[in-house]
Amino acid sequence: MTGPEDFAKSFAGAFGRQDAAELAQFLAEDADVLTLTGALVDSAAEAEAAWAGEFAGIFAAARLVSGKQRLRVLGPGAAIVTQRFVVSGARDDQGAELPRFSAVLTAVLTARSAGWQAVSLTFSATGQ
Repeated sequence: MTGPEDFAKSFAGAFGRQDAAELAQFLAEDADVLTLTGALVDSAAEAEAAWAGEFAGIFAAARLVSGKQRLRVLGPGAAIVTQRFVVSGARDDQGAELPRFSAVLTAVLTARSAGWQAVSLTFSATGQ
């Protein structure tokens, strides 16, 4: 990832490939993360494990379609990105496809030696 403007696109690509390890690289080591299934974790390693579980189950074939994005630069080396998505391809416990649903990703990003990384990331379904 080259900058905060690329974060959501890169996240969606890794999510669509069901690549938990790649998603974890977008996070600071001590990041606070809330996943789509409600897993609340406080490290990149725990987020990777949570995403791996989701990709082995409900999101094994899921894709994200990007909607409206908002990028707010807070100052040198800090930004917040909010990205709306439509999630498709989610499956229930029996393998039946679930209806598409809306979700929003909000990430607080900081510039670090490893590049821009999220120190806080919330990915949650919306009521719309």
